[in-house]
Amino acid sequence: MDSHVLIVTGGGRGIGAEIVRCAARAGIATAFSYRADDAAAHVLAKKVTEAGGTALPVRQDIADPDAARRLMDTVEERLGQVSMIVNNAGVTGPIGAFVDSSVETLRRTTEVNLLGTMWLAQEASRRWLARGTKGRMVNISSIAATLGAPGEYVHYAATKAGVEALTIGLGKELAPRGIRINAVSPGTVLTDIHAAAGEPDRPARVAARIPVGRPGEPHEIAAAVLWLLSDEASYVNATVLRVSGGL
Repeated sequence: MDSHVLIVTGGGRGIGAEIVRCAARAGIATAFSYRADDAAAHVLAKKVTEAGGTALPVRQDIADPDAARRLMDTVEERLGQVSMIVNNAGVTGPIGAFVDSSVETLRRTTEVNLLGTMWLAQEASRRWLARGTKGRMVNISSIAATLGAPGEYVHYAATKAGVEALTIGLGKELAPRGIRINAVSPGTVLTDIHAAAGEPDRPARVAARIPVGRPGEPHEIAAAVLWLLSDEASYVNATVLRVSGGL
């Protein structure tokens, strides 16, 4: 896959950072967006570069409607035409009952998780169609999309359900042009998203309900993403791949 250029949104930490590392090891020139943590982003880029890969950090808030165009322009100026997208950026807001969620939480979650994914999917698709690029896109969903996440983050689940609908519809729409759109739906994974939501020990709390008996690791999600981007998945399109330990 060393002829491809990939963008990973929210690539500065967690699952996104692991996707960046795995893609770089696979020989893909990779850029990643991040919102605020300059230090973490540049440490990741430095480590990837020292290992012989390419990782270009680009500070962008994907919730900004114009961020998709700016991000694509920056990456294509630096690395070449983008042929792969991983829409990974996501937030949950505080864990709690839906009725207690603030307007700001609902708005921010929707803008990052759903609208941000839509805007970059649209920008990339327009360019791919204009150029005849057989692009590949993987959207990161969550098992919350089908389980609903009652009592924790129903609003987050709703945005991820939207991501899955986007994946299926756009995948079918663009398949005749050779563009593949898929999604990965992770279960509980050991990242700092739980601490950001106010419950750092959540993976341990929910482990008993996972059939395999443990939370996932970021590299297990990244492996699924890289497979969907690869030629080995050439007949997989408009599909949501569940990587959730059996849930």
